[in-house]
Amino acid sequence: MPVILPVKGILPQLGENCFVAPNATIVGDVVTGNDCSFWFNAVVRGDVNSIRIGNKVNIQDGAVIHCTYQNLDAGHAGTKVVLGNNVSVGHNAIVHGCTVHDNVLIGMGAIVMDNCEIGSNTIIAAGAVVTEGTVVPPGCIFAGVPAKKIKDISQELINGEIDRIANNYLMYSGWFK
Repeated sequence: MPVILPVKGILPQLGENCFVAPNATIVGDVVTGNDCSFWFNAVVRGDVNSIRIGNKVNIQDGAVIHCTYQNLDAGHAGTKVVLGNNVSVGHNAIVHGCTVHDNVLIGMGAIVMDNCEIGSNTIIAAGAVVTEGTVVPPGCIFAGVPAKKIKDISQELINGEIDRIANNYLMYSGWFK
């Protein structure tokens, strides 16, 4: 059974038609849209701040979604995670305290740090490290360590990668229901 736990009395709220793998972990202040999937060994920790996830988002095997502690008494706003619609977070990626807009692919093993903003229709390449506070413009591919823009994205890549992967994961989740 998946680990779905409240933290400080706040229980994750999953939308309709979501798949949670038996060993995925989702805790605390996490709210998702519909048609999302959380794969094997994925961890979504809304324990220290909030995580908001749109529709048709897949958090693949071993990925970690987390934030930075919000302690308003000490003057620390912390960082939240906001994932838009049609977002794929690849195997073993780390998404920490940032905003990811619609139609984004975060590649396998990529790291997106606090206070980053990832624009729509964007690919963060496998293994990329998007350093703290980076603003990734819409419609491009970022790669490397630290990640930099390598090119604008074509409509073929939007359809052939971003949309294809999100749609495939929706299909894959249906196999387990």
